[in-house]
Amino acid sequence: MTAGNDSVLELLPMVFAAPNEALTRAEGVLAADPPPLHASVAHQVIGIWQRDFGDTRLALAHLRRARDLAARADSPEREADVLATLGVALVHSGRTREGLAAFERGVARGTGHTRARVLFRRAYVWWVLGRHKEALEDVRRAIPVLRQADDVIWTARALTLRATVHLALGSVERADADFTAAERLWDTTGQEHDKADAVESRGLAAFRSGDVPAALRLLDEAEERYAKLGTPTFMLTIRRCEVLMAAGLAPEALAEADAATAALDGIGGQSTRRAELLLVAARAARLAGEPRTSLARAALAVRLFAGQRRTWYETHARLVLIEARAATGRGSGRLVADAAAVAERLAAFGAPAAPEASLLAGRIALGLGWTADAERHLAVAARSRHGGPPLARMTGWAAQALRARAAGSARGVLEACRRGLDVLDDHRMTLGASELRARATAQGAELAALAQEASLVSGGPRRLLVWSERWRATVLTAPPTRPPADPALLSGMTAFREIAARAEAARTDGGRPVPALEREQRRLEREIRSRTLHMRGGAPGDGDRFDVGRLLRRLGDGVRLVELAVLDGRVHVLLCGQGRVRRFEAGLLAEAEREAEHVQAGLRRLAHPGAEARLPLVEAAGARLQELLLGPAAAHLGSGPVVVVPPGRLHRVPWALLPALRERVLSVSPSASSWLRARDTAPPPGGRQVLVRGPGLASGGAEVTELAERYGVRAGGAGGVPGTAGAVPGTPGAGVHPARAAASYARDVSRTTVLEGDAARVPRVLRELDGAASAHIAAHGTFRADSPLFSSLRMADGPLIVHDFERLDRSPYRIILSCCDTARFASVGADELLGLVTALLPLGTAGVVACSAPVNDEAVVPLMLALHKGLDAGLSLAEALRDARAALPDDAVHRATGWAFSAFGAA
Repeated sequence: MTAGNDSVLELLPMVFAAPNEALTRAEGVLAADPPPLHASVAHQVIGIWQRDFGDTRLALAHLRRARDLAARADSPEREADVLATLGVALVHSGRTREGLAAFERGVARGTGHTRARVLFRRAYVWWVLGRHKEALEDVRRAIPVLRQADDVIWTARALTLRATVHLALGSVERADADFTAAERLWDTTGQEHDKADAVESRGLAAFRSGDVPAALRLLDEAEERYAKLGTPTFMLTIRRCEVLMAAGLAPEALAEADAATAALDGIGGQSTRRAELLLVAARAARLAGEPRTSLARAALAVRLFAGQRRTWYETHARLVLIEARAATGRGSGRLVADAAAVAERLAAFGAPAAPEASLLAGRIALGLGWTADAERHLAVAARSRHGGPPLARMTGWAAQALRARAAGSARGVLEACRRGLDVLDDHRMTLGASELRARATAQGAELAALAQEASLVSGGPRRLLVWSERWRATVLTAPPTRPPADPALLSGMTAFREIAARAEAARTDGGRPVPALEREQRRLEREIRSRTLHMRGGAPGDGDRFDVGRLLRRLGDGVRLVELAVLDGRVHVLLCGQGRVRRFEAGLLAEAEREAEHVQAGLRRLAHPGAEARLPLVEAAGARLQELLLGPAAAHLGSGPVVVVPPGRLHRVPWALLPALRERVLSVSPSASSWLRARDTAPPPGGRQVLVRGPGLASGGAEVTELAERYGVRAGGAGGVPGTAGAVPGTPGAGVHPARAAASYARDVSRTTVLEGDAARVPRVLRELDGAASAHIAAHGTFRADSPLFSSLRMADGPLIVHDFERLDRSPYRIILSCCDTARFASVGADELLGLVTALLPLGTAGVVACSAPVNDEAVVPLMLALHKGLDAGLSLAEALRDARAALPDDAVHRATGWAFSAFGAA
């Protein structure tokens, strides 16, 4: 081999280290009228580039030319190498038979080291086709030869491939060993593309072992590495979508998969990748509750995989197709048989998805009343409950619960549901981001519903309450992991705030958005969210379980707690108090949701003068809501305070509008457990109070000015409220309610800080809020249904978002949010809420007053002043809000304003 030959052959490894440079140099070689051997290499390099990053048709043309030139050069080894590259391109273009034939010729033409490289690439093709046994056999033959030749690059590739095949077969430990060995080899090379692939592979391994945050972090790192090389990332997209689905982010996975499919089609990319993207999109659509979209994507994927002779993938696509058909209500004997056949094929492949197919067959059979068939299929699925990753074990426990229900064993149902939800609890607690924890609960929705159903049948109201609490607002059971002091994250949040403020100013001044600013804002949001999703959680929960007896003791004889559970679409009222739990049936959830939307529309109109005629309509809607949500329980509420615990889908109900609750001391809580935690939370020492006024309020945040004068302080400073400094008599929890103690602190040891104008900037506001006894924030609130953790309060330098609050060591004991939409949430997962209020409750806040609808800014001022008057008198938030409503003028605007505010928690 001559020096010139060496120089040209260097282009082949370069195409994976610096692909664009390799492409340019190969085109330069062809422009110099090279001999056939050199031209063959150059065409092969261009073919590889087009195959992996461009147009498959162009790739095939270049690779066929490279093969012909190798034959003209009378170089069997060169011809064998090109045939292997051509074989991969043919399979990726859907021409499986031609591709395998090319490999047969390549294996025959090559010898020794070259043949080992051909075998490795054929092993890769076997993996693409889902034929894992053949893949392992070819790579087993290739690795010793590659090692003997001291071929570091190809040995590392072969180890990475073998690890990937092991993962497909569920052998995580073997995969880890091979990935680790491959990564050590890559560290000795300059193969940047392959190094990025190694990081991507580690992300896949982390996902298969159940570590979702690590998987997201590694896949994002791999994407950054690919971006520096300028290469597309379709395989990475497929893997990232799988992780997003496991994290409960199916809508995002669907959007990413569809966008990648469109991009692939735009460059005439690989047919095999297109089929894989369609499969992942079909799965995401099914999980996102879009069965018809899933049906269309899955049917097309099945056709493509069948044409490509990729039976392993085709079988997985058929599973999704059957799931989508079942979700559209097409249960039939034929569907049971199809699901059973798919389960058998998946089991024969050793695919981890086999239990899912057996569970599906059993579930459809149960729906048809075929109990014997259902038992057979469910028994197979239930075997997975004892091993494997968390979601596989949950599949097994779901199957076991369905078996027990079919057998009429309520105890068996509850035991299986308990064990399955315990698995999911442990999995959730590995997730650091509150969003992931909330969305991951969707995986347990079926188990929670089965347990509630069994409780209703056999256990009475107390047991139903326990299971209602078991899977309600679980994200609030522990504080989210505090975001790391990551310089990139912190600078990203600062940049986001600046861009968001500029975009808001442009909309306010000119009335039109600035596309460039909005694009940059969305980019920064994606970056911030991505980094927060990387956070790992702490150890599994401490096993603290909801105790009905403890709740009843805390409620005593005077307080009633009303927990609303939904079973089969109907609201069941669990009325707790006076030492017992009683159950009442109310109306249909769907009707209540529609009525709540009508009420919200009415409140929006009443926020403006001149809509007085709508007041009787809104009050009548409140009476209908009461019948649907409380039913006969409304007559048994007694005369004392009431705590309402609604399901997530009813979070926008203005509870103070219901006639039976209108004159009451009323608070709302996401769960009875979170109310108990709030009730037992002690206020911080010192009684420090913070008043914040943001820009752009119609009222100018007038209540802050009046409150500052009342407490005798200047903006940005601290001053004392008249009173006597000293310790508070009594200890919270020992005869003194913590809320009363907080009021005492505010009166006796008060230090009040007012932040407004330029002083109301996010860093300063967060410093003052951290550990405060109380905070009143008058600032425009924006709820983001598309991304609830970017819901915000507008400060002088831009939005104060939920992610900012999560950086607090301890959020204020009490918070009053006096502007619109601060009590709006996104309902996600099984029964979780994401928003400003729910971000504060796990961080030390025991009580929040917030608003669930647009309100009249000027009407808010007297409500807030009356609220603070009650707090200064030692009342709780709920007591003070009740009295503040009663003190308002009796006109439509002020009454609607009072109804729109709720007290959350127990402070």
